[in-house]
Amino acid sequence: MKKIFKRILNTVPRPILITLSYYVRPILIWSYKGSNYIDPIDGKKFKSFLPYGYETPRENVLSPSTLSLERHRLLWLYLKNETNFFTNTLKVLHFAPEQAFYKRFRKLKNLDYVTTDLNSPLADVKADICNLPFEDNSFDLVLCNHVLEHIPEDTKAMHELYRVMKPNGWGIFQIPQDLKREKTFEDDSITDKKERTKIFGQYDHVRIYGRDYFDKLRNVGFKVDEVDYTAKLTREEIEKYRLAKGEIIPLVRK
Repeated sequence: MKKIFKRILNTVPRPILITLSYYVRPILIWSYKGSNYIDPIDGKKFKSFLPYGYETPRENVLSPSTLSLERHRLLWLYLKNETNFFTNTLKVLHFAPEQAFYKRFRKLKNLDYVTTDLNSPLADVKADICNLPFEDNSFDLVLCNHVLEHIPEDTKAMHELYRVMKPNGWGIFQIPQDLKREKTFEDDSITDKKERTKIFGQYDHVRIYGRDYFDKLRNVGFKVDEVDYTAKLTREEIEKYRLAKGEIIPLVRK
């Protein structure tokens, strides 16, 4: 199974994967039905989750129903339990909207919900994150998760995120991060896809962020809280929801 998923991830373009997933999910939900694990996004229970990963697939991490990964389920729990996301009136900008969230967020009547991306079929506005077509101080909340590691000029993108966020607005900018690494690593000379996958974890990533990621955001002007929400959860909850213990949620404010 791991080899099949790895081949699919590395050969099928992401927009096509998104489209195909809508047809595959009912089969996965039926095949993996059980009671060992829970996807907190939709409450469905499964005997196990699926493997996922471009280079070294991780076992038991991809939800058969929402197709959420550890980071999605962690973010859902944090938004639900620790923020006003589901209750207050908010104008939201969501970059590269995840399937696990897209329809659910779209249905929330308290949100003025705008999605954007260059390639995603789920984007309302096709736009370059380094040159956004939105006015200054437009959004109460900006979600930009697992996007910046794809962007060569990430500092320029961060400035654009800051520009379009309202004063006192907030955002969550998750990234794949090596917390043991002090400095971010990038090397533009590595162009072979297989080599990039081996080094960066995914063929279309351009860097591995270290702990200095938070300071990069602060240098742009954001106030940053490094939130370890798993520290509030029990060991049983972390395992039941299949979360990554110690994963940091970068909570930013303007």
